[in-house]
Amino acid sequence: MPPLRRLATASCALLLLTGCGASSVSTDRPASAEADAVMRIVSEALTQSHLRAAIVRVTVDGNEVVTAAVGESMTGVPATPAMHFRNGAVAISYMSTLLLRLAEEGAVGLDDKLSAYLPDVPNAERVSLRQLAQMTSGYVDYVIGNTAMNDALFADPFRAWSTGDLLDFAIAEPLLYEPGTNWNYSHTNYLLLGMAIEKATGQQISDLLAENVLRPLGLTNTVASLTAQIPSPVLHAFTSERRQALGIPAGTAFYEESTFWNPSWTITHGAVQTTNIHDLEATAAGIGSGELLSPESYEQMVSTGLRGKTRAQPGCATCMEMTEGYTYGLGLVISGNWLLQNPMFAGYAAVAAYLPSQRIAVAVATTFAPGAFDEQGDYANEAEALFRAIGAELAPGDAPPMPPSK
Repeated sequence: MPPLRRLATASCALLLLTGCGASSVSTDRPASAEADAVMRIVSEALTQSHLRAAIVRVTVDGNEVVTAAVGESMTGVPATPAMHFRNGAVAISYMSTLLLRLAEEGAVGLDDKLSAYLPDVPNAERVSLRQLAQMTSGYVDYVIGNTAMNDALFADPFRAWSTGDLLDFAIAEPLLYEPGTNWNYSHTNYLLLGMAIEKATGQQISDLLAENVLRPLGLTNTVASLTAQIPSPVLHAFTSERRQALGIPAGTAFYEESTFWNPSWTITHGAVQTTNIHDLEATAAGIGSGELLSPESYEQMVSTGLRGKTRAQPGCATCMEMTEGYTYGLGLVISGNWLLQNPMFAGYAAVAAYLPSQRIAVAVATTFAPGAFDEQGDYANEAEALFRAIGAELAPGDAPPMPPSK
């Protein structure tokens, strides 16, 4: 996703892959030549990208290349492939899959207006479920560029947010553009989509996702929760994101734990989840291959039809032109020929990516050392950079392109 205001902190000297008496590498099985190449990339990223920990899993046609972890979860606690972390926007791909499956069954229509389910939401009669899923509705985001919401979020990162709290920051604002005529990343879309699906089906999103997506994909470690709980063992996260909000002077060290900050603001309730690297890889392969969808539905999910139809727009922080490097389908990012989701918030970053032509699945989760943060407390999604380097190593003729910088 396009960059937004972040939260983060960490400490510690990281154990390196080479040169240490005690290895920082925790792996599920002995390395192959391909695994060695992947782990060289991960080892370099650990230091060059100022990562505290990196967990990776790579498969080709369902066969494991490597599953490993490097660095530390907490000081003196090595990261392991068994650790759980937040998956953020990966759940968007589950939500879009759920929408498409419900449409196949006739429970909803992709072109149904939001007003059919949530008639009291402003502009609901102008916006379709498809536009919510593709982020072309024009609704203002309640997070990115929203100073009031960000101030409240940074003031109390443990706050439990209700859907009403979040929508108050967005739906009363005018639409940014006529629905379907542009694109902007907006958490508001998937919050409303979840509410509409619950209204249409009479079921909770957590139950619908479990029945229609998580269990069919065999995701036994992906769990929804409205609290800040993470199942053990936990990959701990740290961040400097609140530096400006707390008025920490430049040059003063600031790095705080963010593991148990409340994620209830991130997506529709019922899709706020934790996971592990095995489920993240299974997601990349299952969602990326369209395993749960008809060919027609899968074609809509991975469509690059927005290219040439979107643009940057004054007053819209995340309106942007769709390119070969970054195009939004229905809940998936298409980058070159790779299909992915790339969450980052509260000191966590991850990527679940799949190359259909070669059946390569790459799952990466990272946390960050103090050097990853600039003087404002901002940082980059180094999990995505790490995925792109791994993708280029394994598929040099079909390497994922770099997305446009913002």
